[in-house]
Amino acid sequence: MAQIFPEWTNRLPVLVVTSAILFIILVVLGIWYYWSPWYTDVGYAPQQPVPYSHKLHVGELGMDCRYCHTGVEVSPVAMVPPTQTCMNCHVMIKPDSPKLAPIRASWEKKTPMFWVRIHKSPDYVYFDHSAHVSVGVGCESCHGNIATMEVVEQKKPLSMSWCLDCHRNPAPHLRPRDQVTVMGWQPPPDQEDAGKAIVKKFNIKPPVTCSGCHR
Repeated sequence: MAQIFPEWTNRLPVLVVTSAILFIILVVLGIWYYWSPWYTDVGYAPQQPVPYSHKLHVGELGMDCRYCHTGVEVSPVAMVPPTQTCMNCHVMIKPDSPKLAPIRASWEKKTPMFWVRIHKSPDYVYFDHSAHVSVGVGCESCHGNIATMEVVEQKKPLSMSWCLDCHRNPAPHLRPRDQVTVMGWQPPPDQEDAGKAIVKKFNIKPPVTCSGCHR
């Protein structure tokens, strides 16, 4: 009896199944990358109401992070500086600069500046700046080297897996507490041992359970 279908159609089921598997793998990989914070969040650098340069203030003038972000050592939030902090200097330094017009208006009208937030954890995540800074987690570990940024951008994904990598093995990420705000800090050759010493000194036990960050 003559065959209805040619011989090559015998391979169709294998080709269809193989193609379907490859397609599913590509979809999963695409979602894994293009929906991850490494793609969606890293590089976020919104325009601010005033073009504040961390490269100038921190990198060239040497201002300490804690001058503006006063709550970083004692509070869960680092806090954005009020207008008065800016005017402590700019009432005398470049007081007529056109770039500072929104700052002067905020100061004169006693209304807050509305800066665009860059680094933000989801509302269901509890993050305490003071708990990290007080044991030796450097600012640039999460925010990158701010002293080189003309425009601040997000450098790290701030995702759960990224946080857990550090919580499970904090020693490589710790530094002396007096070096926390130093930008461009280079770990010593014995960083692993130095970090372990800090872990022991401050009895650091980062939570890795759900309740540690989801309260």
